[in-house]
Amino acid sequence: MARRLTSSLGILGAILATAGFVLYIRAPHRTVAIASLEAVAVACLTIFLITRFDLFREFSRRRPVRLGFNSAVIVLLFAVILGILNFLAARHDVRWDFSETKRFTLAPQTARALHDLPRDVKITVFTNEKGQSALYKDLLDNYQARSSKLAVDFVDPEKKPGVARRYGITRLDIAVFESGKQETRVTAPTEQEVTNGLLRVTRDVKKNIYFLSGHAEHQLDDSSESGYAFLKKALEQQGYTVRSLSLYESKMIPPDASLLVLGGPRRPVLDQEQALIADYVKNGGRLLLMVDPGSKAGLEGLMASWGLKIDSRIVLDEQKILNGDLTMPVVSNYGTHEITQDLGNLLTVFPDVRPIVWDDAKGVDWEFHALAKSSTRSWASPEDKGQVRFNPAKDAQGPFIVAAVVTARKEPAEHARRPAVVAIGDSDLASNAFLNLAPGNNDFVLHAVGWLAEEKGLLTIAPKDTGFATFLVTPSQAAALLALQVLALPTVCLVAGIAMWRYRRRL
Repeated sequence: MARRLTSSLGILGAILATAGFVLYIRAPHRTVAIASLEAVAVACLTIFLITRFDLFREFSRRRPVRLGFNSAVIVLLFAVILGILNFLAARHDVRWDFSETKRFTLAPQTARALHDLPRDVKITVFTNEKGQSALYKDLLDNYQARSSKLAVDFVDPEKKPGVARRYGITRLDIAVFESGKQETRVTAPTEQEVTNGLLRVTRDVKKNIYFLSGHAEHQLDDSSESGYAFLKKALEQQGYTVRSLSLYESKMIPPDASLLVLGGPRRPVLDQEQALIADYVKNGGRLLLMVDPGSKAGLEGLMASWGLKIDSRIVLDEQKILNGDLTMPVVSNYGTHEITQDLGNLLTVFPDVRPIVWDDAKGVDWEFHALAKSSTRSWASPEDKGQVRFNPAKDAQGPFIVAAVVTARKEPAEHARRPAVVAIGDSDLASNAFLNLAPGNNDFVLHAVGWLAEEKGLLTIAPKDTGFATFLVTPSQAAALLALQVLALPTVCLVAGIAMWRYRRRL
């Protein structure tokens, strides 16, 4: 009776497997029925294979079977079972994350964002084996497993330079998000960056950034080395609306201003204008302030009201850009803040930068965070650009804070923003000449803008692990690499080869 039952299960399994295949061909949309038929077929065939294995053993004693028939039947049966299992796995993807840091498990905020995506999003990742292609692929595979509205394409800009030029790509590891008429860009393969990119590109309301003019600042439409045309383009690609604003003419800051930028003023900012800026910040405004050495903007009183002072001296640093001078410090020491948490080991160049000093007496009203510091081999000099050595008689020893943020401690009113100011002792780091010189310059400025405009804070997702990042080579690093790779390793191989050759000659 049992043998007859198991034989019937084998026949039933074959019939169900065939029926499921036929249904898949005729009506592939009926996924539930197909999966049910194939799952039952696998169960029936597996039971038949286990319980009636003696049948195959009996067949194997016969001469024709010993010539290969039995093996063919077993292989065929296993192939049918494995084929059904693969079909079920392809139609019903199930993932388990056994990594130590759960790096492949998306945060609940991301899962909600993917579930609520209002429309399709196309993601084009410009990377290759030299960049972070593996990190992007692992992360975006998880996103695609959660949403059918994502289309991901990986493009190697070296193999397809035409596509890279069409998108204005100048370096690796840039992901371009497109949805409808919106476009934004992500520069790091982290969950927070990608999720916030999805949220930005699927929103039709853009935030407005106003750059103040009228004080010899960097101009948004200036394509020369000193202009901000590249920065304007980068911000527009991030989904912002970027405009110039003259307070002298408008007499007011537009109420739709998400962020105000004062980028390198060299001429005096009138008292009336400073009053408008102070009132804007006091009422929940956000300000990005960049002041160069030698500036005659006269912002000392305004900055003092926030507890900030920009030293008149210039920072000289032995940790400088390769082939650059001491007035071009390369910064890799970042503070602990949302603005800098994704920068990792990226290097940022601060040409002609001034130290930023904090007034502790203002700590009652304002919370201070250092964002970037020069190295321990830096010093501050009274703008003596010809100096090449530290002079203890007139110089101050580093490191120095070169970028900082202050945030109001008082809780804002309901639906109001918390006032915040990011101060940088240099405005040239965002200019056309330097914005794309180092990956850190672009990322540092965009992260500061995003945090101030409360775009970076759409979702705050803690990074699960440390990513890999490219870096600029300082003179000391270049000398070390030359000694190790060009001199030491070939010399060791040559000596070892000669020693082995002499040893074999003695045999």
